[in-house]
Amino acid sequence: MTRKYFGTDGIRGTVGQSPITPDFVLRLAHAVGRVLKRSQDRPRVLIGKDTRISGYMLESALESGFNSAGVDVVLLGPLPTPGVAYLTRAQRASLGVVISASHNPFADNGIKFFSAQGSKLADAWEREVEAALDEAPVWADSAHLGKARRLDDAAGRYIEFCKSTFDTQLSLAGMKVVVDAAHGAAYHIAPKVFHELGAQVHAIGCAPDGLNINEGVGATHPEAVVQAVQAQGADLGIALDGDADRLQMVDASGRLFNGDELLYLMTLDRLARGEPVPGVVGTLMTNMAIELALRERGVEFVRAKVGDRYVLEELEKRGWLLGGEGSGHLLALDKHTTGDGLVSALQVLRACARSGQTMGQMLAGVTLFPQVLINVRLAPSQTWAEDPRLAAVRAEVEAELAGKGRVLIRASGTEPLVRVMVEAQEASQAQACAERLAGAIRPH
Repeated sequence: MTRKYFGTDGIRGTVGQSPITPDFVLRLAHAVGRVLKRSQDRPRVLIGKDTRISGYMLESALESGFNSAGVDVVLLGPLPTPGVAYLTRAQRASLGVVISASHNPFADNGIKFFSAQGSKLADAWEREVEAALDEAPVWADSAHLGKARRLDDAAGRYIEFCKSTFDTQLSLAGMKVVVDAAHGAAYHIAPKVFHELGAQVHAIGCAPDGLNINEGVGATHPEAVVQAVQAQGADLGIALDGDADRLQMVDASGRLFNGDELLYLMTLDRLARGEPVPGVVGTLMTNMAIELALRERGVEFVRAKVGDRYVLEELEKRGWLLGGEGSGHLLALDKHTTGDGLVSALQVLRACARSGQTMGQMLAGVTLFPQVLINVRLAPSQTWAEDPRLAAVRAEVEAELAGKGRVLIRASGTEPLVRVMVEAQEASQAQACAERLAGAIRPH
């Protein structure tokens, strides 16, 4: 059974269009509640959200849907996605629910779920929920309806958790940091975390109005934090996305570091402290330079499908701790059960503090390979995967790049497109190889 509503990270779309409508979200919560009640007499769920104006409406719909199935609700208010994951585990709740569309513009929103352990739920659970959506609702009678309450100190609890992941003998005193929360869920949390650890903080992207989330700021618009770091003469900048589960960082020179580079720094720090790092998980899009650098240090590198849930699955299967994506979703499973922009930033700062080096100095021996991506639109009914002409061109390109680059060709999951990606040590070679491959796919 394929999933009808769930994508790689919950259910997401434009507010007011199916499925992000209040009637569907109420039905969704009712269906989830019924699934929970198959194994628990009185489930309790936590609901957090980002700062989109539509969050009020969807929060009410979720509350009603859960209560109608006999499920109790605890409202957390605006809170980063990883904060909801943490509190779900800490509060011994049955389920965590996040209302967010992450890095999307304010007109979108979505719903995603965390297990009682604070981790992403399996595809099988999502299929069970979708099956329950097709069933007629079974409303709880008045005596068995769920109740709702608010957890007033949710933000404070999560701030303390973030600080607890930073070594107690280290301090950020004397460091000036720009923190950009993308006008999102961490607007009232991120500045406090770094301030309370001793840093002088200059905050941007911390004035949400319900309509400005991710607008020209945050991890998807890092030029804002680059400019602020240079204008303030800061030591570094930290940019989060709307729900604060992804991260980009900037040094004093204005150089931007993506998730691939930050993952490598986290790994270097563990190795320098003598901790075993048997392997690291990236994705199909992780830059090849990182893979080669890790292997030079004796660290195995494995690629998962694109999406932090698939990185997590691979880590759990292998019993490893570190993984992530170039977009800035980073996982350190000995610190948190899910990707957390704030916790990841603190791990990078720990690496810098322990080594006495800047991010740039630690990465001096690693230069990311140029990466060229070309989208090729398919003709109706065109088949490409078994095309002998493409196979021949691909074999030629891979022989040319052997050990010095790589090719990734994959279909889009949402459009009639094939995405051609080529990495090589020289940008001109990557461009030329990508164009040869794209030409072999284009309809003739």
